[in-house]
Amino acid sequence: MAEQRHDQGGSARDKHVPVLLDRTLELLAPALSREGAVVVDATLGMGGHSEAMLAAYPGLTLVGLDRDPDALRLAGERLAPYASRIHLVHAVYDQWAEVLDGLGMSEVDGALFDLGVSSLQLDETGRGFAYAHDAPLDMRMDPGAPRTAAEVLNTYSADELARVLRTYGEEKFAGKIAAAIVRERQKEPFASSARLVQLLYDTVPAASRRTGGHPAKRTFQALRIEVNAELDVLDRALPAALDSLAGGGRIVVMSYHSLEDRMVKRALAERAKSRTPVDLPVELPGHGPEFRLLTRGAELAGEQEIEANPRAASVRLRAAERIGRGDA
Repeated sequence: MAEQRHDQGGSARDKHVPVLLDRTLELLAPALSREGAVVVDATLGMGGHSEAMLAAYPGLTLVGLDRDPDALRLAGERLAPYASRIHLVHAVYDQWAEVLDGLGMSEVDGALFDLGVSSLQLDETGRGFAYAHDAPLDMRMDPGAPRTAAEVLNTYSADELARVLRTYGEEKFAGKIAAAIVRERQKEPFASSARLVQLLYDTVPAASRRTGGHPAKRTFQALRIEVNAELDVLDRALPAALDSLAGGGRIVVMSYHSLEDRMVKRALAERAKSRTPVDLPVELPGHGPEFRLLTRGAELAGEQEIEANPRAASVRLRAAERIGRGDA
């Protein structure tokens, strides 16, 4: 969820620039402009995308989800002028169906996912998301969630740690790093990010540090994904969101690393293909594509956007439109 922070104080509007805002609005416009339209912002953050959608469409109702109570509070302040048209819910986005049921909604017209860690979380150094600052090894998007990064580091076996680093961080030195973590935690449990960063500097070969970016980047990504079960949540949330879209409804998903993007690509492609056996000459009723893809591959941020918001550099945007309920 790439949002550029500008200062420590002020409102949510002062703190960030929503990534790919114009393109997101363009893609969602045909769905959001319909009378009585409803959109779900599954990753509300500080409400930048939601504010723009509400401002552009006076008849739009917005459902905003976030697992971070601080984000909900800031977004609520930002979206206060639209209070009669919003429902802000403290929920993880795999609770999509339950939230809609609770609001008495069976279908929606738009869905937006801006995945990953938000600038609110990255810039609050005490939460441990950023390896550039020493902080407690927390990394929970919901501070009330039970498991922290420190618990993962101090309780997982070497094999479990290596799996997390290899799978979620695509870290080629996963086994070596895991062994070093287990060895060092026997001296003293891990509590702060600075100690972990130093271990990574000492463990990752110098040649790799010169060419592969900061040695902590992949490990911190992997720990964050594990702590927040991000890929498991996304795997459950995407089908629920797609199932809830009305005919002509649209979904936009922004991902920030290849693991997320592959999941999104697969989920959308599966719904955009026919289920009629390839050897039949005609489309079987109820077996046609449910969605059509609105982007050719994944769209990237342009140079100007990246210059204004460096956190947009890794974004990959995909979008699709519902064309039927299997009867196309």
